[in-house]
Amino acid sequence: MRFNFFRPKAKTATAASTGGRLVYAVGDIHGHLDLLDAMLRIIAEDAAAQPLTGRPAIVFVGDYIDRGPASAGVIDRLIGLKAVSDAQTGVEARFLMGNHEQTLLSFLDSAEAGPAWVEFGGGETLASYGIVRPASRNDSDGWNAAWEQFQVAFPARHRAFLSGLELSASYGDYLFVHAGVRPGVPLDRQDPEDLMWIRGDFLSRPHGLDQVVVHGHTPEEEPFLGPDRINIDTGAYATGVLTAVRLSDRAPVVLQARKSDLV
Repeated sequence: MRFNFFRPKAKTATAASTGGRLVYAVGDIHGHLDLLDAMLRIIAEDAAAQPLTGRPAIVFVGDYIDRGPASAGVIDRLIGLKAVSDAQTGVEARFLMGNHEQTLLSFLDSAEAGPAWVEFGGGETLASYGIVRPASRNDSDGWNAAWEQFQVAFPARHRAFLSGLELSASYGDYLFVHAGVRPGVPLDRQDPEDLMWIRGDFLSRPHGLDQVVVHGHTPEEEPFLGPDRINIDTGAYATGVLTAVRLSDRAPVVLQARKSDLV
């Protein structure tokens, strides 16, 4: 399957510093718990082979849900990882808000968000919580019923986790967001909607910030490592490939978990 979202013409190796930290960033998971578990094993093995300065960090760039079959399981796994991180007994984990998480929260607020949500994978998320989506976008009674069922089926811990997601994270010369940034706008003036949804302007011209932006949101068949941005969304829901990148004071290193390698 090919993606055609503003495909860059060339790749340029990126050289930046994390300030001595070992940092991993994980791309869009989209309900594929098997790939997430495989990636966590890959990262654990990779980190064990690296020289460490303090705790390693993992930044998840958002879009944990939708399209894949196990959105509820993915959130549970991330909540478990957050508990380990909060206890300071393992990696430091950071979790960013993606546009898919934002849309789920919108559906929790109003049944009217449901028809738009299922257009890009919300039906699979409903199914992971045991809810059958209405057959029609125009079935208002069906959507109200699904909304009521979701209020009961969606655990409070999942709501708290999604409500607490960050819009950005920063380590040294790297800035992590879900989608990108608005070129020419300082970070403290960025619109949260851009951080979760932007594509065209961000992908087509330099953003002008003094950090390398690490992001997902726009699927590509291969990860992109450029002079001012790194894209780690390789469309796991379509390609069966979940991508991460290891960042340190050396050149970035791509790590991948593949469905074809799972038994």
